[in-house]
Amino acid sequence: MEASTAQYVLECSTEDCENNCQFYCNHCHRPLCEQCRDEHQKNPDTKNHEVVPFLQHKRHLPVDKCKLHPTRNADILCNECNIPLCSKCTTMEEHFGHKFVDMEDTDAEKLAFCLEEISKIQEYFLPTSKGLKTETDEDGKEVKKTMDGIRNSIKAEAKSLKDLVDKVTSDKLEQANTIEKSLLKVLKQQEKTYDDYNKYLEKLLKEFHDYLPLSNFKVLLSAKLENSKIQFIPETTKPVPPVFTAGQFTYDDVSKLHGNIGVPNIKPDKRKIKPMATSLTQLKPTEKEMKQDREKSDVKQTLSLSASVTKVREYTVPGVDRVYHISLGKSGRLWASDEYGNLVHTDLQGDQLQKIRTSGTDEGYHTVTQDGDLIYTDRKNKVINRIQQDNTVTEFIKTGNWKPISIHSSHINGDILVGMVKGGEAKVTRYNKAGEEIQNIQRDNKGQALYNDPHYITENINGDICTSDYSKHAVVVVNKSGQHRFSYTGQGSMFVPYGICTDLLGHIIVCDSFHMNNKVHILNQDGHFLSLLLTPQQGINNPCCLCVDDENNLHVGQYNTNTVTVYKYLQ
Repeated sequence: MEASTAQYVLECSTEDCENNCQFYCNHCHRPLCEQCRDEHQKNPDTKNHEVVPFLQHKRHLPVDKCKLHPTRNADILCNECNIPLCSKCTTMEEHFGHKFVDMEDTDAEKLAFCLEEISKIQEYFLPTSKGLKTETDEDGKEVKKTMDGIRNSIKAEAKSLKDLVDKVTSDKLEQANTIEKSLLKVLKQQEKTYDDYNKYLEKLLKEFHDYLPLSNFKVLLSAKLENSKIQFIPETTKPVPPVFTAGQFTYDDVSKLHGNIGVPNIKPDKRKIKPMATSLTQLKPTEKEMKQDREKSDVKQTLSLSASVTKVREYTVPGVDRVYHISLGKSGRLWASDEYGNLVHTDLQGDQLQKIRTSGTDEGYHTVTQDGDLIYTDRKNKVINRIQQDNTVTEFIKTGNWKPISIHSSHINGDILVGMVKGGEAKVTRYNKAGEEIQNIQRDNKGQALYNDPHYITENINGDICTSDYSKHAVVVVNKSGQHRFSYTGQGSMFVPYGICTDLLGHIIVCDSFHMNNKVHILNQDGHFLSLLLTPQQGINNPCCLCVDDENNLHVGQYNTNTVTVYKYLQ
């Protein structure tokens, strides 16, 4: 045991008693156990002694003699002069009007203060500090895990880049080989041309030689030499060899291709230090905190999946053909959209409050923030807009060359998660509440693309980012650091995920909109299939979107109607 936290146990002072001390006789200055205290107070000689709990005891102080009155004990303290005195000293003129206290009382007060501070250190400061140290250790492990993932991603991206360089190199070498073959072919043809011409000259040379002997004189006279005129030497062209122009690139160019590592430019959160309780023996949460914890705990402990799903009610969303996405707001209001860019603000009675035109289609392109504002993606202009509660629309975030198609506002910390696409690539980007980019998620630890088409996106209670990827036929789940956890691809048949949401218990609920399926799947937060929550037998037809309200009811929008059906699925 560390000396700083050791608690020494004092035994009862009664002979042959081995019990722990709980009380103290201020008169005898003896520690007593409960049994010996009772006997001490029954004894006629000690029944009038002051016996108190040990933490309130007065210690048996060493006795000093008064310097002015050696026959008396200095057992009184002058508060003004802060010196020990005897009772006779208190009558002296220099102490007239001063306040005096019994030195045992002063010692008891200071002892109580020391015990109180010891209790604070042992019960609050040390445990809290050790808890924070443990938290830093855990953070260190998380940092190590994150950096291992980043290092793996760097290596995987480097391999991808090297593979591309190798492919480009191979293609260019093949191009060089093709050019070389073409030039050699032309030269080969020219070589044949001169071979044929040389044979012609040799034949002509032999013919002229044959005319020279006198014996062939008559032949020479009869020969038509004008037909033997020498043909001109054939003209050919010299090949023009190709020129290699070296690429112009620098370290920075390659570095940009290789991605970047950077610490997000955000202010780090301070570690939470719980307040010290007023009680010395235990740290009590506030009544409000206890009530909230009890309510949350009670809800989680009492909720579970029902054996059957019950239809609660229906409501119609005016101004849309079909309901492809729902964002629940405050006070029983919601936003809903169709595939034609109609975005409608309505209440559960079907009263339209506002309607705007957007560039959105059949995806989860809007969400309600912690402040109650609606934000939605504009894929055409590559921005994210905000609709404030006074109905004004403002440009909130620009997404550069990436088209934002899906969005979700975190209920945990207000961060904004956006699914984006660009030229065959896809990613999920995290922004803070102020709209500052703090994280990009695009590849797994092997350098493989995580997403093709992040159509709908949400966040689970443990911080996991859950994405419904229409093109991949999968629900892709990564943790809050962006590390791939699992992908869910359905139950054997073609899986076409659309709307996705999570609930208070960490369930992942997703629509399967393949025309032969028409089902709603429910998984636990580790991706294990639990059941088909809704099927065509329950009247469901092409479910497109869903969300869970504050009463833990499931709202489901469908392809063929602008009516939303509400189900109770927890009990």
